[in-house]
Amino acid sequence: MLNQATLERPPAAAQSVRVRAFQPGDAQRWDDYVMSSPTATFFHRIGWRAIIEQVFKHRTHYLIAERGAAVCGVLPLAEVRSRLFGHAFTSLPFAVYGGPAANDDDAERALIDAGVKIAQAAGAAHLELRNRSPRSPQWPRQDLYVTFRKEILPDVEANMLAIPRKQRAMVRKGIKHGLSGVIDSTVDRFFALYADNMHRHGTPPFSRAYFARLMQEFGDCCEVLTVVDSAGKPQSGVLSFYFRNEVLPYYAGDTSEARDLAANDFKYWELMRRACERGLRVFDYGRSKRGTGSFDFKRNWGFEPSPLAYEFALFRRDDVPQNNPLNPKYRAMIALWRRLPLPLANTLGPIVVRNLG
Repeated sequence: MLNQATLERPPAAAQSVRVRAFQPGDAQRWDDYVMSSPTATFFHRIGWRAIIEQVFKHRTHYLIAERGAAVCGVLPLAEVRSRLFGHAFTSLPFAVYGGPAANDDDAERALIDAGVKIAQAAGAAHLELRNRSPRSPQWPRQDLYVTFRKEILPDVEANMLAIPRKQRAMVRKGIKHGLSGVIDSTVDRFFALYADNMHRHGTPPFSRAYFARLMQEFGDCCEVLTVVDSAGKPQSGVLSFYFRNEVLPYYAGDTSEARDLAANDFKYWELMRRACERGLRVFDYGRSKRGTGSFDFKRNWGFEPSPLAYEFALFRRDDVPQNNPLNPKYRAMIALWRRLPLPLANTLGPIVVRNLG
């Protein structure tokens, strides 16, 4: 039976939303909300704030929405001032997902409006929200990226049989080559594979210190899996994130011999197999650009692409930025980067990549 106090208390949707800046004492409340919110992702976790500020040296503007004493939404924002690409606010740089995580439309809109005001006041050229689904349909959108997510079946063999035949043959080829997966306690072997792969593709790498910091910040929710051949030589590796019942293979690398050994196919199968045995339910294959080899590889695994809604509020520019390798302007830079000695590329790469976001 409702008492008088219950009758007099306004419903949650009717209470006003207050948006304020994150304070250091809010860390636990922030992460508690993220872990319970169906619209939040791993990249909403508060640990990213310290990484963005301390590793990449970018200022953050994390926002909390409250109704009374209860958190009803969060928006992580970072301010990137780049000599290469200008001044922007992004939710969230170095992440494939971002934007507001909120209980309802009112809280979501309050967070977005607050983010727009902060970005405009700072003189940014634009604000980018990396949403998994549209939040501001009237804003310009970058129609380039998709994500690949699929249910992990409860049975290991059922997951194997769900892989299309040709790709399943590649997994079995890796098994026949005697490949095995090892969980590493450091990023050392992974970084060597990753840096070599990035160099071959003409892409500036993150620093070894960044990956070490990810493992330190996120603990058991950040894991390195290294695939070794029958002689024990590392051939492929992946750094994955774990969030609730999901696994997200996020950074990867391999040797030039990995393709002949089917080491990459085996790597993702080994990760999926382990995730199944842990009782996880979603394999998030991550973001890819349309028209790339990565896009085709994931589709060949039976994953279907879902468009990502990267939305932009434009303040001091007229069009959506195209800071990606498909832009013809960057082809010469990619060719040049491939010719750099690997040690020099590893030294210069983190300086360049911190400006990319």
